[in-house]
Amino acid sequence: MRIDAFVKTLLLIIAASLVSIAIRPLISPGSALAQSGEGYPLYIEPGTYMLRAPDGSQQVYGKVVVDLRNGKVWGFPTTTQDPYPSNPVSNTPPTSRPFLLARYAFRDTDK
Repeated sequence: MRIDAFVKTLLLIIAASLVSIAIRPLISPGSALAQSGEGYPLYIEPGTYMLRAPDGSQQVYGKVVVDLRNGKVWGFPTTTQDPYPSNPVSNTPPTSRPFLLARYAFRDTDK
């Protein structure tokens, strides 16, 4: 008789715990995120510009991209005023390799 009451009490505690776990998402559902925090925090400047390497080795049209983690300003050559690299002679898509243009000292803004 005593073991039967103990088993029923234990089953009641387990059932109540399962109900509380099942009801929690109904009472306070988790927020839906439109995007994840993964990826690179970059700012891509609209338009294309004439990019000049600081050492004078390159001068080409391209996109300006700022890496918001460290303040580095990168130039991605497009070779034309198009917003993306293109090569009408080749049927494979070209890859634009960046070169360093400058660096913003974001840490100095805390002074």
